[in-house]
Amino acid sequence: MSEIYFYSLTSVFVVSLLSFIGVLSLAVKPELLKKITMYLVSLSAGTLLGSSFFDLLPEITKQDNIGVNVWISILSGMIIFFILEKFVCWRHCHIPTSSEHPHDLGVMNLVGDGLHNFIDGAVIAGSFMVNPQLGLATTIAVITHEIPQEIGDFGVLIHAGYKRSRALFLNFLIALTALIGALAALEIGSKIAHLTNFLLPFTVGGFIYIATADLIPELKKEVRPLNSLIQLAFIILGLGLTYGLKYFFIE
Repeated sequence: MSEIYFYSLTSVFVVSLLSFIGVLSLAVKPELLKKITMYLVSLSAGTLLGSSFFDLLPEITKQDNIGVNVWISILSGMIIFFILEKFVCWRHCHIPTSSEHPHDLGVMNLVGDGLHNFIDGAVIAGSFMVNPQLGLATTIAVITHEIPQEIGDFGVLIHAGYKRSRALFLNFLIALTALIGALAALEIGSKIAHLTNFLLPFTVGGFIYIATADLIPELKKEVRPLNSLIQLAFIILGLGLTYGLKYFFIE
């Protein structure tokens, strides 16, 4: 059990450190940043879908007692992220803030991001409770999503009037809620049998929702053929990355 704690908390802490990546956006021109971010979003969509269909769902199907509860858990993941967006006024937006594309107030973004990070920590820990390989795959999917997300979050805080140092500190502080989520999952998982039977399909629902309801619609706004082809290439790259990790490197 101590190894699961070590792997889970180390992975979640590494993910939390990505909160500092937003500062790099200050050194990049807005147009270039937008282009780079959209390619990262494409990669994220691919890894989230790949992790769901190549790693998590195959693991779920290994269970002997698959029933309607699995599908309820998947739908729960989708609905929870919908609730986060609709009622906490937070969404997975990766377009830099501007007068043409404003974001919600910084405080609301911090609250929503904190809840999202808490869930991220829980699903990473839940995956490690099944096996280290699944935990690694889930962590990589979360990392590829967090990179463009943290760039967006940092931009929201700057746009809301926070100084750079305060924005970085708050972003990192909120990112650490993932550790709380991981610890909660590990502690509850040690007391409640079959917790991962809920967490894994819940993660699938969350990943599919983020990829299809948030990321891909943003990518569809790009209509230039060449850029669209590059986006498609990055989606395929993300799918290939998760497929390769499962079938060539970690098995």
